[in-house]
Amino acid sequence: MGGVESRENSEAVDLNELLRVRRDKLNELYAQGINPYGGRFLVTHKAEEILKNFDQLEDLPTIIAGRLMAKRTHGKASFGNLQDLTGQIQIYVRKDHVGEDNYELFSRLDLGDIIGVEGTIFRTRRGEISVSARKITILAKSLRPLPEKWHGLKDVDLRYRQRYLDLIVNPEVKQVFIKRNRLIQSIRQQLDELGFLEVETPMMQTIAGGAAARPFITHHNALNMDLYLRIAPELFLKRLLVGGLERVFEINRNFRNEGISTKHNPEFTMVEMYQAYADYRDMMELAEKLVSKAAQEVAGTMVISYQGHTINLTPPWKRLSMLEAIEKYVGIDFSKAQTDAEAREMAKHLDLAIDNKATKGTVVFEVFDALVEPKLVQPTFITNHPIEVSPLAKRNAEDPNYTDRFEFFIAGREMGNAFSELNDPIDQRERFLKQVEQRAAGDQEAHMMDEDYVQALEYGMPPAGGMGIGIDRLVMLLTDSASIRDVILFPTMRPKLD
Repeated sequence: MGGVESRENSEAVDLNELLRVRRDKLNELYAQGINPYGGRFLVTHKAEEILKNFDQLEDLPTIIAGRLMAKRTHGKASFGNLQDLTGQIQIYVRKDHVGEDNYELFSRLDLGDIIGVEGTIFRTRRGEISVSARKITILAKSLRPLPEKWHGLKDVDLRYRQRYLDLIVNPEVKQVFIKRNRLIQSIRQQLDELGFLEVETPMMQTIAGGAAARPFITHHNALNMDLYLRIAPELFLKRLLVGGLERVFEINRNFRNEGISTKHNPEFTMVEMYQAYADYRDMMELAEKLVSKAAQEVAGTMVISYQGHTINLTPPWKRLSMLEAIEKYVGIDFSKAQTDAEAREMAKHLDLAIDNKATKGTVVFEVFDALVEPKLVQPTFITNHPIEVSPLAKRNAEDPNYTDRFEFFIAGREMGNAFSELNDPIDQRERFLKQVEQRAAGDQEAHMMDEDYVQALEYGMPPAGGMGIGIDRLVMLLTDSASIRDVILFPTMRPKLD
């Protein structure tokens, strides 16, 4: 242990010395009358633009800005690498081009400093496209050294905690979030073209509804009342259907007080949409369109690679009922179970922790969730969920023990959930009451009674299809990211202990 402690102490001393040197350089700049934290700076070109269009831009003046990522000084001439949002470009700085004072300024710069460069676009004798500087301007002095890519940012925990460093040192990380933006833009544009109205609903709610999940609780001091961070916008969006807004959607955050894993973050982004006079089959077609077109725009193809799997997102996708999927992947035909006890007995050998009072529908869902979901690699719609786990979905006309609902799965993960929306207020009240009973029995994820929502249904809600799609998981899929933390800029983290 002594050797480890000695190395850590040495690194701490080295860091303190580097911090002191940079602070001294800062003070020197102030002493010279140079503002090390400049203001507005007019940029005319980006690195990528210059590299891609060199033939048209050669010998033309340019103004670029970014972070100094490398520097090589050779007497009266120096080179550097400047990094902006689009990439890196080399800069060439000669004393007789920029003047002695400006050259001295450049020679005193540290890696990580943000600078502006005015100059001319040219190609070096070695053939590298570069900017020959005529003036260097310091725009922000970096007081801390950047981590070395292969040493300072191997620590995944550090990457998530200090995402700004991750973005600086690992350019590929920027591309993940640029693609995330493109995906959201694609979904928004598609829904807009289909006549959906984008709306905003409350994130603080008096009743946590719309999903089976544990909420976060906060307190409003002025009203002296508890509020819940929303677990889903569903019940408010469907109130808008009652009000006559026939196609609505929202892209925003939901909050669920649950565990953290590679698939779950306590706050996450979803798109939810509702369409009057439609049903779950219309939502299937919409899901295929939204995801496949987003893949084409973000990844350039509908056949993608994810964690070693080749996945084809081209419509149409496979469709299976939940009972069919269990029979196919587990080998049990639960349609033969006539009672709850028979269903529990059929699942007895599966080594699952099934409650001895579980209903047939609950058994079916738990078996599917544990043993089938991970096997659904290619995009698959799973339909006909048991009524017990679908309190907001319309009953199936042929078998009222099941609902007109689907979830779709890709790469072994649930990506979206949809139903033919329940618009019968009497049935809805009865199902809420059953959920209240489950909650009283200890199920903290069961729905609360929402009298105002039932009252809204009593005014009449048109038949409708509704769907929610997890944006974060979709970004994971289209960027080949293994963890949800890789696609959320600032994921929830346990406080770091010093």
